[in-house]
Parts: sequence; structure tokens; C-alpha cells
Amino acid sequence: MSTLLQLITILAVLAGTAFSVLGVLGYIRLPDVYTRLHATGKVGVFGVVLLLVGAMASTPLGFGKGLVLIALLILAGPVTAHALSSTAYRVKIALHKSVRDDLEARVEN
Repeated sequence: MSTLLQLITILAVLAGTAFSVLGVLGYIRLPDVYTRLHATGKVGVFGVVLLLVGAMASTPLGFGKGLVLIALLILAGPVTAHALSSTAYRVKIALHKSVRDDLEARVEN
């Protein structure tokens, strides 16, 4: 059983690190704040959740704390990304190569 938990830990840490690196690369490579928030909000949260799964598999005493942290990350990550993108839109940070803007009529000036 110990080798199975070690294998789960190694795979979860490697996958979490890969997702976190992809999030950082998306933050560097993508052109505007909205696409950068998509990369860091989705991929970053998924990477941290996998890292927490690896930590939970390696230390069984932290299982409950890990589940609470995962639940908080899954709840707070999208809300934070939405709040940041909404604020960026309201302070008129331009979209990169915008074709149409569906929110323009709904936002009060």
C-alpha cells in the first residue's frame, strides 16, 4: 500500500507541476489580461489541486485539511478570475483584436 501511495504522490506532483508551468507559460505568452486570467485561473487552480492531492496522499494526517483547501480553491478560483476580469473591463482595458463586444451595451458608463 505504501508504494501505491508513493506512486499516486509522484504522479499527482508531476501533473500538478506540469499544469502550473502551463499556467505560467500562458500568462507570459497570451496577449491581454482576459486570456491571461483564463490561463492562470483554470490551469493554475487545477495544478494546485493536483499538488494538494499529492500532499494528501503522502501525509494521511492532512487529508481533511487538504479536502477543505481543495474545496476553497475550486470555489474561490473562478470567482476571483471573474472579479478581476470584470474590473479590467470596467476600467476599459482593451481586448486584443476584438471582433465584437457583447458587454458594451450592458455596462454603465
